[in-house]
Amino acid sequence: MRIFSGLTLRGRCFLVAGVAALGCALVLGQQDVLRVAILLISLPLVCAAVVFRTQHKLSTSRVIEPVRVPAGEEARVSLRVHNTSLAPSGLLLAEDSLPRGMSARPRFVIDRLEPRGKREVFYRVRSQVRGKFPIGPLRLRLADPFGMCEISRSYAGTDDLIVIPVVEPVPFVVLGGEWTGGTESHPSSIPSAGEDDIGTREYRHGDALHRVHWRSTARRGELMVRREEHPRQSQATLLVDVRADAHAGEGLHSSLEWAVSAAASLSIHLIRRGFSLRLLTETGQPLAGMAGDIVSPAPDVEGLLLDALAMLTPSHTPTLNDALRGLHRAGSDSLVIALLGDLTEADAAALGRRRQGTQTAIALMLRPLSWTPGGAEAQTEEQRRFEHNIALLRNGGWRAVPVSAGDRLPDVWLGVARGGPITGIRPVGVA
Repeated sequence: MRIFSGLTLRGRCFLVAGVAALGCALVLGQQDVLRVAILLISLPLVCAAVVFRTQHKLSTSRVIEPVRVPAGEEARVSLRVHNTSLAPSGLLLAEDSLPRGMSARPRFVIDRLEPRGKREVFYRVRSQVRGKFPIGPLRLRLADPFGMCEISRSYAGTDDLIVIPVVEPVPFVVLGGEWTGGTESHPSSIPSAGEDDIGTREYRHGDALHRVHWRSTARRGELMVRREEHPRQSQATLLVDVRADAHAGEGLHSSLEWAVSAAASLSIHLIRRGFSLRLLTETGQPLAGMAGDIVSPAPDVEGLLLDALAMLTPSHTPTLNDALRGLHRAGSDSLVIALLGDLTEADAAALGRRRQGTQTAIALMLRPLSWTPGGAEAQTEEQRRFEHNIALLRNGGWRAVPVSAGDRLPDVWLGVARGGPITGIRPVGVA
């Protein structure tokens, strides 16, 4: 029977002793021995019945504060246990489940809970890795005051802790790409595909449906809208390269995490400056969960953006070909920022040719080998290739800035501003 499975060693000993005493009482006809036998048998059975009944009268809840925490920082987890019955509980041992590698499982001893009583305990949790981590389920072990019975019960409820990239404040610098007026019919943004397509562009999230240009839509097979009806919002495309082979280092101290953290910091910076942001990965597709343009003010737009970046994982895409096609679809966005890992010469040359018209194009080029110790010969060869790739991008009109391990994004961003004007980029005043 299930009631016997929860008996402790002490409870089983009492039960065996009671059965033995009962046998002796029946053989010898001793009333006093019979009373002792009944007591020895009854005590563990009554304790087990009380514990099994109590387990169904306990409720638990969990609160995580904050639900989003930067990698490497702590979150507080509060556990509350409520005894909803009219009978007191025994001793409780609470154990919460955490993902592997986060920390040791927290354990707590909770004293006897009075009828309708509540107890609250808390612990702190930290992760060095981005992601969405389930906290729970909670496991309670109940015991009676005499130590006769002990059972475990698992509460299936879990709560998610989202570990987001570290966000650094980015200083305000004038880079070009902001629009202080003008219209969507700016000459550099009008395609030359034919009379029917003049002054049209692809439909974007938030465009009014009355602006749909049906003749161009029928020709192209996708929704097209007119450009000329109202001034445009400043637009930016941010490309983050998270190819596994393009980065080096481990955990929080890796070139990939630097790139993701920079993507989070720059994205929030641009959104707060009023940009309509398109965030692409090396696959050329928008960040998962953030399809289309990211426009503020939208409800919790920064939180949703950080959640999506928290779930970003390295890919095994070999080249940036798909990313280049994604940049081409970005068209005439006034500002393009690329966070790049290790590049081949072919990728660097193709990216250098991708800048269009009067775009302000910025490339933060990471040196992955600086995140790991390496031989002098390998470092020298890598440095030559790295400098050659920077030259290819600069020749294409990009403002290419090298980034090494230990560099802080605010300092790098100021370095971008000190890089001076780029040929073909018109100066734009920013208030």
